[in-house]
Amino acid sequence: MAIVGIGETTYYKHGQSPDSEFKLALQAILNACGDAGMDPRKIDGFASYGDDRSEATRLAAALGLPRLRSATMQWGGGGGGCCAAVANGAAAIATGQADCVVVFRALAQGQHGRFGQSTAAGTISGERAYLVPYGVISPPQRFAMRAQRYMHEHGVRQEALRAVALASSYHAQANPRAVMYGKPLDADTYDASRWIAEPFHLFDCCMENDGAAAIVMVDAARAAEFSKKPVYLLGAASGSSYRFATHAHNSPAYASANFQTVAEDLYRMAGLTPADVGVVQSYENFTGGVVMALAEHGFFRPEEANDFLTLDNLIAPTGRLPLNTSGGNLAECYMHGFELVLEAVRQVRGVSTSQATRNDVALVIGGPMVAPASDLLLGSEAALGART
Repeated sequence: MAIVGIGETTYYKHGQSPDSEFKLALQAILNACGDAGMDPRKIDGFASYGDDRSEATRLAAALGLPRLRSATMQWGGGGGGCCAAVANGAAAIATGQADCVVVFRALAQGQHGRFGQSTAAGTISGERAYLVPYGVISPPQRFAMRAQRYMHEHGVRQEALRAVALASSYHAQANPRAVMYGKPLDADTYDASRWIAEPFHLFDCCMENDGAAAIVMVDAARAAEFSKKPVYLLGAASGSSYRFATHAHNSPAYASANFQTVAEDLYRMAGLTPADVGVVQSYENFTGGVVMALAEHGFFRPEEANDFLTLDNLIAPTGRLPLNTSGGNLAECYMHGFELVLEAVRQVRGVSTSQATRNDVALVIGGPMVAPASDLLLGSEAALGART
């Protein structure tokens, strides 16, 4: 499969979009079609995740599509579905259910409320039933416990989390699209910021934003029909390790980002190893999850996190592993992780505002510490040929 177009809207602080969520989705889709140099009426499939409210049938009607052939929604995992949605769209094309699929995510929190915020309800069910009675209500509280356990077990220091936050901020300063463009973060400011839920400071937590982002995907054999350099889907994987979603946080691999089995599947499908990856876009719900996810993808052993995760190692162009080169969820925009897919495409195309030296293969990590989580490996035509 080939990604032949990418598009996005202006990114706003949560609640500040002047447009409805549906309109934002349409804007991103039209921008992606413009990037591909194609008529939007060639679309015949949509894929999304996280219970996106912009329904495929409404989008098809608004865009004037002659017909809609495929509409898929990744189940569960919240932002962990950002890569799985791309895989679902690719599967639709591979099985002949669609010829041109748009994968997208749209959020207008002023219109529909803040994503993930607890709401008043007469009944609490599922995982929250084991947490809310004890005051564990917000996502930072839930995920802080996994990160704290991991840091204790492997001797990971706060500086490793800080390096992730600083790298995202550093790259955002080169990216005019970023919400935090012109608002740099330094180590002293990070250290002085308030605790949200230890070990997470304020700047360890993702932003909340409004906007939309989309990609256009077709069979690789058609890639030459479009105006921009195609980027190829080398591998995709999603899922969970054994009993990861056990209620009451009793999973056997509690101190985990949930990528042990997913990463194995990804590398096996792509025929690649961690050494082949030149740049990473990792979903930062919280920085601790990024630390775990990078280790679980084989870039370092957990005990090596403090030495590997330094600012110099994580910044483009010359770092050992440039990370979140557009600013990521922490500093570009929290488009529920889908902006990471667009940045991976830019890296492979060679047009990022913080271009990595090695950019033939880009890894996207979706949703550390959630279930199911998902991954993508994107690459150039040369990388596709080397793999096959």
